Amino acid sequence: MSYRHTRCDVAVTGVGLVTPGGVGVWPSWELILRGESTAASADPELAGLPVDFSCRVPGFDADQLLGRRIAWRQDRFVHLGLVAAREALADAGLDPKSWDGSRVGIVVGNALGGTKLFEEARSTLDSEGAGKVSPVLIPQMGQSSLGGFLSIDCGATGPNITTVTACASGATAIGTARDLLRSGVCDVVVTGGTESAISPTIIAGFHQLGALSKRGDDPAAASRPFDDGRDGFVAAEGAGMLVLERAADARARGAQPLALLSGYGASADAYHPTAPRADGAGVEQAVRMALADAGIPPQQVDHINAHGTSTPLNDAAEAQVIRRIFGDRPVVTSVKGALGHTLGAAGAIEAVCTVLSVRHNVVPPTANLDSPDPQVQLDIVTKAPRTMPVRTAISNSFGFGGLNAVLVFNAV
Repeated sequence: MSYRHTRCDVAVTGVGLVTPGGVGVWPSWELILRGESTAASADPELAGLPVDFSCRVPGFDADQLLGRRIAWRQDRFVHLGLVAAREALADAGLDPKSWDGSRVGIVVGNALGGTKLFEEARSTLDSEGAGKVSPVLIPQMGQSSLGGFLSIDCGATGPNITTVTACASGATAIGTARDLLRSGVCDVVVTGGTESAISPTIIAGFHQLGALSKRGDDPAAASRPFDDGRDGFVAAEGAGMLVLERAADARARGAQPLALLSGYGASADAYHPTAPRADGAGVEQAVRMALADAGIPPQQVDHINAHGTSTPLNDAAEAQVIRRIFGDRPVVTSVKGALGHTLGAAGAIEAVCTVLSVRHNVVPPTANLDSPDPQVQLDIVTKAPRTMPVRTAISNSFGFGGLNAVLVFNAV
């Protein structure tokens, strides 16, 4: 069989979330709409570090949600992704027992893998010797673990891809999944991103880079995208998953799409290992590519779900690009003020939020944006959600290494 890319409409038919706002789409979305911060101090795993606060998923019991037999075999980042994927499949009304698994693909993003398991294994190696290191360490901690376990969980035997583009990993996965549907290789793709890398070594590393907020005296106010007082991001964990199908196929089975994924753009800054280009040229390239792919002019975009990390350099560069391309028309938000930065999962979680904005015509506020940076001349939602028509929206995701991914969603 030969395949060729077509410009068919690709529909989002199901979504799932596990975030610091809660387990499930609605607990997470309702907290985001309230603009509440989830950052908390005294994270026991970070005790004694210069930064000892984070955004954790509350009340997540893998044994209860997945069953002990499944849970013990996997790292927490896989647990989060599996639960979000199951919710997305249920939301799409798909029963894996009845589908042709060879036509179902999986594309998931992850940046760091099972960091906590690795740290524990290294400690065991040092204290007890190689013979005590777990024989299942590698399949548990590998970045491709979610893809493998998810294929087993739902019987998907089609292409199985893990994307690793730092904090753009989840968005890169969704764009790659869209292309599998356009090419005709798959009829359904389960896609998204997951991360649970709040471990001492990783947090120490981010701190040494100067990437983390140091507001240990007031963690709830630490993540403040586009605020004049921002000083870094707050590390978080979570997962976001989407089910994608060709729109015609979804309608043929009686499914109602939540939104259409109409555009995808990706680029590299080719500039610096961690810092974004000050002029945002690489970001602009990805945004314009996504708009061209969707066949949409900038003035048609109603809403932008910004990458908005709460770091001085990223927010300034992103705001400059948005202003240059779109002017002051699109309504902008960053959910990282509420959820923190979920790293490789961020692009997928924010894609789900963008779909929800399109579906429900509401843009959530940017938490902790109390004193807007005067250099950021954008219409950013603060304090309360804004109800408005959202026909077209984009979701920006950028990662270390200057890796950029942008998604365009349209109302059905």
